Amino acid sequence: MIHQAYRLGYRSLTLVGISGFIIGLVLTLQARPTMVEFGAEFYIPTMVTISIVREIGPVLTAMICAGKLGSGIGAELSSMKVSEQLDAMDVSGVNAFNYTVVTRVLATTLMVPLLVFYADAIGLLGSYFAVNLEGEMTLKLFFQKVIGSIGYADIIPATAKSILFGFAIGIVGCYKGYTAEGGTVGVGQAANSSVVAASFLIFIIDMIAVQLTQLII
Repeated sequence: MIHQAYRLGYRSLTLVGISGFIIGLVLTLQARPTMVEFGAEFYIPTMVTISIVREIGPVLTAMICAGKLGSGIGAELSSMKVSEQLDAMDVSGVNAFNYTVVTRVLATTLMVPLLVFYADAIGLLGSYFAVNLEGEMTLKLFFQKVIGSIGYADIIPATAKSILFGFAIGIVGCYKGYTAEGGTVGVGQAANSSVVAASFLIFIIDMIAVQLTQLII
């Protein structure tokens, strides 16, 4: 599981970090003219923080992971399936399901929330740079407003659905790979369908999570 966490999580840091930084930068630059028009320029860090922490960070990171991790898991397991490596594990006394599926699902469930936290932090850093492109705000003041604008009601639901996103990506990728058929053609189909199904499931989970959060909070 640790090996899978390294492969699926650590090696995604660069992609997630660059994407998070750009999103924070662009979101701030796009929001700034409207905020300035209403005289609310000082509240840009608050708006960006709530947007990233509650919704953009978890969903964006999950979609990136669905494309990178979901397709990788689907392709890898389907390749092992069509080349009969999974059958060879069972014959040699190794539980192929535990070795290939459980470890990957646990790894994605653990790493996706951590990647979300990482993307949120990098995204807020990108927002800080965007704020200072046309204005001036110290790093201390920016992050004071960031910390003051969020609470447990923002962090806990975002973390919970990030865990579900990771679990869904792992389950879908493993299922598509483990049930692949049709030789090498099935490998491509498994990788493609893993991304599509995981992305669709992420939106469904997000919709349900938002509704539950509104009811609870």
